[in-house]
Amino acid sequence: ILLILGFLSTLAAIALIAVAVTQNKPLPKNVKYGIVLDAGSSHTNLYVYEWPAEKENNTGVVQQVEVCKVEGPGISGYSHATEKAGPSLAQCLRQAEEVIPSKQHQETPVYLGATAGMRLLSLENKSAADKVMSSVEKTLCSAPFNFQGARIISGQEEGAYGWITINYLLGNFKQVLWFTFFFFLKSGWTKLLHSLKSISETSGALDLGGASTQITFVPNEVYSESPENLLYFRLYGKDYLVYTHSFLCYGKDQALQQKLARDLQASTSVNLLDPCFHQGYQRTINISELFKNPCTSAKKKQFPFSQLYIQGEGDYQKCRRSIQKLFNKTNCPYSSCSFNGIYLPPLQGDFGAFSAFYFVMNFLNLSSEQSPVPLDKVASTIESFCARPWHEVKTAYHQIKEKYLSEYCFSGAYILSLLENGYEFTEKNWQRIHFLGKIGSSDAGWTLGYMLNLTNMISAEDPAVPPLSHGSYVGLMVLCSLVLVSVLLFAWLLFHKPKCLQKGIV
Repeated sequence: ILLILGFLSTLAAIALIAVAVTQNKPLPKNVKYGIVLDAGSSHTNLYVYEWPAEKENNTGVVQQVEVCKVEGPGISGYSHATEKAGPSLAQCLRQAEEVIPSKQHQETPVYLGATAGMRLLSLENKSAADKVMSSVEKTLCSAPFNFQGARIISGQEEGAYGWITINYLLGNFKQVLWFTFFFFLKSGWTKLLHSLKSISETSGALDLGGASTQITFVPNEVYSESPENLLYFRLYGKDYLVYTHSFLCYGKDQALQQKLARDLQASTSVNLLDPCFHQGYQRTINISELFKNPCTSAKKKQFPFSQLYIQGEGDYQKCRRSIQKLFNKTNCPYSSCSFNGIYLPPLQGDFGAFSAFYFVMNFLNLSSEQSPVPLDKVASTIESFCARPWHEVKTAYHQIKEKYLSEYCFSGAYILSLLENGYEFTEKNWQRIHFLGKIGSSDAGWTLGYMLNLTNMISAEDPAVPPLSHGSYVGLMVLCSLVLVSVLLFAWLLFHKPKCLQKGIV
């Protein structure tokens, strides 16, 4: 009897422990990965994203886990050596191979989106643009990932995906139901105008690259003056009517090219005094290079010299006046415009300003979120920086490449001109602009919004689950516990018999 009781109690205890340990051991991490390459005008970034394979409500909860900056220029910079565009991405693709588990390489989708630099190259030289994209596709196809496509995205897409990224990271969509993304352009939008209500809890998006800039936000009221600037989204069970516009040639690099081309037209000398560069700074540029792209080609004329010698003046006020000539405010066929006759509804809500907006303002220590800097202080800070002589600036920031450092004065003045004169931000609503580099662990930009949309088309897997259902687990635990308690109770009764029973037995 003792042996049987001991065996049963041991067996029940072992079963109880085994079921508990097996059921409650940590489940394997079950994630999927995706890669998006942002092929911008000045450089290319590779982003690795991950999300749970068991997507909640059919939408991946995507987060950035890696970013790699590709060495060299953007892919549009390889127009004269198109075969080198693709191989330039190889190092970052190898870095992605190290981040993503090797067993998941073949199922990991990789996408490349080219922005305004390639849009310009396509306008300038379609054949070269096609060859660049072919070189890129060849490299991406040879990588161990699941290549899904490389294409030049439109300015509207770039603005829309940036808006989605900002609001997703800020939690403004509340990620409740499901995610779909589609456009109503030119047709179909009129039926929605009266049924949609403005959703004011979203933030606008301001994106500034090297070749283009985008503004995107939900207007306070529904306007139907310019339907080509309206996009309809259904995101997480809510309807959004979004205004967006992309200004090609108004990224900071192309804006500088436009300004120099305009200044050169008014000059009769080979030497040009430029108020947007620091005093003492000198630069030589080839005139043929200045007028080669579509942003400046219309201003081209014959000059008696092939090179232009620029000397810095460091005069912020003159710089602002020079930049403001880039924004044509004379003709507006709508009730309100930004510039160049482009419709702009009244600004609404907060705005997240990212990419070059953030990089420039962060360099100038003007991107603080704890205590946003007033507009007048921003202007005076940029003016003071522009007034510093070049030798002093170069010594103070010796770790920064000369090309970038020399253009911060222009870029700061240009950002203020674009926001104040172009979009008509004022002292009153300036502090509603938040200059953002990262939100959490993810970079602010269009690529995450792109990935969010694409994950909706990637099939979800069944979640990793414990070996037993909750009911089975509870039932086994109760059964094992009852067996153990019964055995122990029987043993106690056996060795502690009541006296009446003991007398009867005697």
